[in-house]
Formats: sequence, C-alpha cells, structure tokens
Amino acid sequence: MANIASAKKRARQAENNRAHNAALRSRLRTYIKKVILAVDSGDLAKAQEAFRQAVPIIDSSVNKGLIHRNKAARSKSRLNARVKALALQAAS
Repeated sequence: MANIASAKKRARQAENNRAHNAALRSRLRTYIKKVILAVDSGDLAKAQEAFRQAVPIIDSSVNKGLIHRNKAARSKSRLNARVKALALQAAS
C-alpha cells in the first residue's frame, strides 16, 4: 500500500476509475449482445431498433477512451452486416 498522501489519493482515483470503466464496458457489451440476440431471434424490427440504440453507445465508448475507434468501427460494421443479412433473408 502507498505511504505518501498523493499516492494514496491516486490509488483511490484508480479504483474509482476502474469501477466506472467496468460499468461502461458492461453497458457496451450489453447493447452489442441485444443486437445479436435480436438478429438470432429473427425479429428484423427489433434488430434494427437494437442496432440504432447500440451505435451511439459504441461511439461514446470511443470518446471516453474505453475502446479504440477501429474496434468500434469493426463492431458496428459486423452488427450492421448481421442486421442487413437478416433483412435480406426476410425479404426473400
């Protein structure tokens, strides 16, 4: 454990930041999972709505420094591909 006051404070801040980041990461994963579950259930409207809700969450995770922008772009691209595939399947 730290002995210096500033190091103790830094340890407290690091723990608070870790807990906050964990909550944000959990929220991100939850929204991504909602899209995947909606696609797997075959409900196009639900999948599109879940995707619309997930995109701002993914983008805000980048702005908060939680994930890299390329990971965000990759996630959005893959989710969008799943939703579009479901739409094509529903159309045919």
